[in-house]
Amino acid sequence: MSSASSKQIAVIGAGLMGAGIAQVSAQAGHPVVLRDVTEEALRRGLDGIRASYDKFVSKGRLTAEDAEAALGRITTTTDLGAVAEADIVVEAVFERLDVKEGVFRELDKLAKDGAVLASNTSAIPITRIAAATARPESVVGVHFFSPVPLMKLVELVRGYKTSDETLATARAFAEGVGKEVVVVNRDVAGFVTTRLITALVVEAAKLYESGVASAEDIDTACRLGFGHPMGPLETADLTGVDILLHAARNIYDETQDEKFAAPEIMARMVTAGDLGRKSGRGFYPYPGK
Repeated sequence: MSSASSKQIAVIGAGLMGAGIAQVSAQAGHPVVLRDVTEEALRRGLDGIRASYDKFVSKGRLTAEDAEAALGRITTTTDLGAVAEADIVVEAVFERLDVKEGVFRELDKLAKDGAVLASNTSAIPITRIAAATARPESVVGVHFFSPVPLMKLVELVRGYKTSDETLATARAFAEGVGKEVVVVNRDVAGFVTTRLITALVVEAAKLYESGVASAEDIDTACRLGFGHPMGPLETADLTGVDILLHAARNIYDETQDEKFAAPEIMARMVTAGDLGRKSGRGFYPYPGK
């Protein structure tokens, strides 16, 4: 499936998001380097990709031959220097500005001239991330949604100095891996989608915390009353309560808007390890996790 239009992709972070981005990139024909700091993280990421491809094959959405070929296009490494040959580098590390700034400072030194440096951040302004580099015109937000192989949307986020060429390359990449794109022209904290869902999750958590309604009834109200496929507290559990708490704090720090001030219960849940589906308990229990 590789072609003359394929690009060398480097994905930084082999967690759920990074592995998903690597998966769809390889499936679209791009050679991919997946980088994380430990071999164990890389093994988990590659195992997740393999399991996802197996599901696609079992459902007839992908042939076994194409799945094997896609896996063959993914290499793993703990060496950040592997980004040197990449045309597009996608950062998918922990959602904290200082962590992302550290990664982008290194990418600025290691990536070749002309490489697009993309962040998968869901809430941090791209302009702040780009300021860690000497080439802010090459930095862009490419916000995928979880689970990456299934979710169709990508938010492209233009930083203050993101060039038209960088944005166009990012769009071609996102559309080439089968996604539909919306463009955020001003990188306010939270962009469009995270801003909307965070406000809804925060209000839902406040209603739950104060005993106004149960988690089940709050989610049912949103599903049946608004036609949402999933309620806000179910969404928080799927995304990760910790991820949405960080997003809420990032947006609140930037805006000082009280609707993004997360209630105490979310912080207490994160402290206790109740992060949602990935930990076995969030607003709901998940037996067997």
